[in-house]
Amino acid sequence: MKRVGILVGREQTFPESIINSINEKSGGKVVAEMVKVGGIRLDEAKKYDVIIDRISHEVPYYRAMLKRLALEGTYVINNPFWWSADDKFFNFSLAAKIGVAIPKTVLLPQQDYIKDITSESLRNLEFPLDWEGIVNYVGFPAFLKPFDGGGWKNVSKIHSLEELWSEYNQSGTLCMTLQEGIEYDQFVRCYCVGQEKVLIMPYDPSKPYLSGMQYVNVENYLSPELHKRVEQDVITICKALGYDLNTVEFAIKDGIPYAIDFMNPAPDAELASVGEYNHRWIVDNMTDFILKKLEGEVETPEYRWSAMLNPPAKKSSVKTKATTAEKRVAAPKAAKKTAGKAKSPAAKKSAKKEN
Repeated sequence: MKRVGILVGREQTFPESIINSINEKSGGKVVAEMVKVGGIRLDEAKKYDVIIDRISHEVPYYRAMLKRLALEGTYVINNPFWWSADDKFFNFSLAAKIGVAIPKTVLLPQQDYIKDITSESLRNLEFPLDWEGIVNYVGFPAFLKPFDGGGWKNVSKIHSLEELWSEYNQSGTLCMTLQEGIEYDQFVRCYCVGQEKVLIMPYDPSKPYLSGMQYVNVENYLSPELHKRVEQDVITICKALGYDLNTVEFAIKDGIPYAIDFMNPAPDAELASVGEYNHRWIVDNMTDFILKKLEGEVETPEYRWSAMLNPPAKKSSVKTKATTAEKRVAAPKAAKKTAGKAKSPAAKKSAKKEN
């Protein structure tokens, strides 16, 4: 019997819905339930085939536990290793490299540091910062926000250098980014499941967060061309990040969708917040993805240490595919390598005949 566990925080409707959906659609072949864990031993046996992670970004014990279970072959949604390594500034940089429109963004040194950090610890930092150069590049309005935050926490809209200094001086030990504020014509939030299924949702970020008013029901909100581009950008981003569940937000100005937020591996899916249609879509598509995974139709990512765990009998002279992590690092460079690609044997033979 296959087992699926869901690891949650304060959510109510999504955990209940996804557990019921998996249990019903699997026809008794899969048991979905809330994860129960305590002290994790080094020789801990595999408990779950799949775990849906909704809370480890806020509970370090959960993140460490998920990495340990991944070592036993548990498929974690989303990958706890990449999620631990990611931050929003890196993701903005990666997305820009692979052709997605990104607002101008600057990573800022922290305003404060932990007790043991002294002036000698910061000798590599430029001081004072070139604030005028930074704001001339980004422009106003802009958003000051944590480089690895979420849920619109500690986010400020900035209209002047004086306002930037005031907000920055209150940021404490948070590492912040300053990002160009796109004065958008349209705004969408997009669910993505399995790096291929996309739901584009008209969205109003000016409404109170978790109010149930942010998701706007508007038919044909985007033109067919713009709809196609947004959908493709969502898939491109999620494939690059390796996220099986994510939301991507776009501020659209003059027909250009600017991706402004897309590191959301535990996106809001509560019924009261996202509405009945969106809630049902994410539950149904996540259920289908998990059942396909359990049937062997979804590839499990390879971790660098996985090669060390394979017994010698499995070694082969056949060249193996690049690991998912290697693909992720190499992806932005692929286009540059095309120009220097070696000729095929057939092309070389043809060249000899011409000579």
